Amino acid sequence: MAGRSTNIMFDDIFVVDKLDPDGKKFDKVSRIEARSQNCEMFMHLDVNTEIYPMAVGDKFTMALAHTLNLDGTPDTGYYTQGGRKTLADKYEYIMHGKVYKISEEGSGRSGKAEVYVSFGGLLMLLRGEPSHVSQLELDQRLFLLIRKL
Repeated sequence: MAGRSTNIMFDDIFVVDKLDPDGKKFDKVSRIEARSQNCEMFMHLDVNTEIYPMAVGDKFTMALAHTLNLDGTPDTGYYTQGGRKTLADKYEYIMHGKVYKISEEGSGRSGKAEVYVSFGGLLMLLRGEPSHVSQLELDQRLFLLIRKL
């Protein structure tokens, strides 16, 4: 997690292990199953594959941030297409959503946390060691940012 700016709450490199593990449910959306390289996190993520195709074996960086402003100032809730640089400039696929469920069992390295986020109906499950997702809170709004490597 080197070079992390203050507004990024989680980031790691993931590899797609499976596409639509439970079968394809929607034409333009695929559920990817991926594992992270550094934090050993497991993720299910619904991706609009019409605009951002993904395949088994794809390697990508994924970050969760509470704002796209590089200085860390809170997001206003309005998108302004100005000339200023934002975190979005460094990524290819971005979704805005809300944490709707967090569960933890066990503690320490043997403990597991699960964080569920909804991006307007596209869902994410992130599972792993609780310390990696300790900055995430229930009802928190956040951005998911992806760039293929």
